Amino acid sequence: MTTVTFAHITDLHVGAPGMQDDHLYADTTANLRAVLADIAAMDPAPSFVVASGDLTNHGEPEAYEVLKALMAEAGLSMPVLYTLGNHDRRDGFHRVMHGRTEGLDQPVDHAAVIDGVHVILVDTSVPGRVGGHFEPGQLDRLAAELAAHPGVPKLLVMHHAPALDADHPDLEWESLSFADTELLRALLDGRRDVLGILSGHIHYDRVSHWHGIPVVVGIGQHAATDPLRLASEFRMLAGASFVVGTVRPSGLSVTFVPQPSDRRELKSAPIAALTALIRQYEAAAAE
Repeated sequence: MTTVTFAHITDLHVGAPGMQDDHLYADTTANLRAVLADIAAMDPAPSFVVASGDLTNHGEPEAYEVLKALMAEAGLSMPVLYTLGNHDRRDGFHRVMHGRTEGLDQPVDHAAVIDGVHVILVDTSVPGRVGGHFEPGQLDRLAAELAAHPGVPKLLVMHHAPALDADHPDLEWESLSFADTELLRALLDGRRDVLGILSGHIHYDRVSHWHGIPVVVGIGQHAATDPLRLASEFRMLAGASFVVGTVRPSGLSVTFVPQPSDRRELKSAPIAALTALIRQYEAAAAE
């Protein structure tokens, strides 16, 4: 195969216009506009762009309208492939981005083969949950998609990365659930055609070697988690970046492209307090 370049954006957190939002800590519209300008200026131009969820901050149709307008304004000539994160709403996405009026609760799972790369997007968002989960039938559909296009290298995109720390159940909200991580591991076991998994959610740049598969997480376009205090404090700093990926016959390589930032503190909370708040939110959503 020839060398293929792509761009990975995540955690756009676009807000609805005119809405006072105490949970939006940066001008995400400006951040996304700057990132899209960088992508439009890439040389060579990427073959495609993937957006791995949290496209909006609350999932309102108005926020997706802003996203749609920003993408049109950027004038990108390549395909842009989306899936959703825990801040998104499927009904708003389907209505605005695809003009759908039926099946509005269906996960945003889809795939495309572009320039010899099989891109598979899996929606790991579940309403009312912060961490990632598969819904019934999703793994079967993923297995069928993985079986399609034999010999074509595959790139998985999902908002929640596989869990790395199963011995820390209090942090399960940061990833795909432990149970679903193991199911995904079994499904991918022994496959040599999976180039990597692209994710977001945790707001810091990270590359992991997960059972032989590279897992790439990007900061995104909202704010940056301070990686120096992860054990005790969830500290959000000004910061944004995107990922440039290159697929070569030897495999996947990635380059993080940070945006200019003074890294000032935007929000902080003890990890224990944040975990308790997430549990309260999920309990309330389940009622």
